[in-house]
Amino acid sequence: MATLELKDIRKSYGKVDVIHGLDLFVDSGDFCVFVGPSGCGKSTLLRMIAGLESITSGEVCIEGESVNHITAARRGLAMVFQSYALYPHMSVKANLSFGLENLNMPKAEIEERVSEAGRMLQIDELMQRKPGHLSGGQRQRVAIGRAVVREPKIFLFDEPLSNLDAELRVAMRGEIAGLHKRLGNTMIYVTHDQVEAMTMADKIAVLRAGCVEQYGKPLDLYNRPANTFVAGFIGSPRMNFLDATVASVNDTQIQLRSAQGGNIVLDSRKYKVPSNDAVTLGIRANHMQITNDSEGDLVLQVNSTEQLGGETYVYGNVDEETKLTLHLAGQVDVQAGQRIGVVMNKHETHLFDKGSGMSLRR
Repeated sequence: MATLELKDIRKSYGKVDVIHGLDLFVDSGDFCVFVGPSGCGKSTLLRMIAGLESITSGEVCIEGESVNHITAARRGLAMVFQSYALYPHMSVKANLSFGLENLNMPKAEIEERVSEAGRMLQIDELMQRKPGHLSGGQRQRVAIGRAVVREPKIFLFDEPLSNLDAELRVAMRGEIAGLHKRLGNTMIYVTHDQVEAMTMADKIAVLRAGCVEQYGKPLDLYNRPANTFVAGFIGSPRMNFLDATVASVNDTQIQLRSAQGGNIVLDSRKYKVPSNDAVTLGIRANHMQITNDSEGDLVLQVNSTEQLGGETYVYGNVDEETKLTLHLAGQVDVQAGQRIGVVMNKHETHLFDKGSGMSLRR
C-alpha cells in the first residue's frame, strides 16, 4: 500500500494546456476513481502517474517521495489497460510470468505468484490457453492477473471494462471491488461511467477540462455537489435544473419564482442566498412525485414514458427549453401528451448561483 500525491501537475502539448495545476492526495489503501467526460484529461493524468507520459511541471509523489525522474518500470506500479494488451502468441501462464522473468525473479517465486493470482481470479484452469481462445471477461481477468503478480504499490486501471457487454461489466465491477478488499492496495481507476465510480470508489475525483471540480466520498458528491457540473454528472439520471429568481428571504424561508411562473418555498437555513438574485434550482428525478396539475409546484407536458415494471421514468417539458425527468416507483399510468402536476421534495432540493454554477448550500 502507498499514498499518492499530485502537486500542481500541469501538462501541455505545445501551446495547448490539458492539465491545469492539479492537486490531489490519495490515502494509502484507497480506491480512487477519476471520472469525467471524454477529453477531460483523466487518462492523461493516469499515464503521468504511471510514468508513461511526461509532466510539464509539478510533482508526482509516491509514499512522500517524488518519482518524476524515475522510470515507469521502477515506480512500483502496475497498469491494466482498456485494450488488455496481452501477448497473443503466449499462453495465459506466459503472459502472467513474462514481466517477472524480465526482472530475473527466481522461478519458484514466479510459480507461486502466478498460481496464487490464478486461484484468486479463477483463471487457474485457463493457464495453457492463448488470449484468442478466451472470452472478453477471461482476458480482462488475465490482464488484471498480470498486474497482481507484480505485487505493486499502486494499481492503475484505465477504463478496463469499456470493451465488455453490460452484464459482464456489472460482474467485473464486483470482482475488481472484491480484489481491492482482499489485497488492500491503493487503486486508481479511470472511467467515464459515473455508475462505476459510485459503486466502486472510496473517493471520486470529478474532472473537467484538466481540473478537479470536486474530490470526496461518492455519497458526499451525490448529496452535496460543489457545482452544477458535478450535480449533473454524478447520479443517474442526471439532476434536473430549473431557472428561478429569489423573490424574498427571511430567517426561515426562501421564496423562489420559477421561470415558469410558479412559487417554490425552501428552508433558508440550508442556503446562503441574497434576495433578487437569479439562481438554478436542482432536483433529482427520484425526489419528485406527480399530482393534479393545479396542486403541483410545476406542470409537466409529458413527452414519453418508460415502464420498467418495478419503476417508471417520465420525460417531459415544463416549457419549450426546460426538460424534466421523473423517476417513480412502481407502474404509473402516465401517457405521452398528458399534462401532470409535479411536487418536489423540498428537503432534497439544491440551489446554485446562476452565474458561477457554484452551490449555495451552507
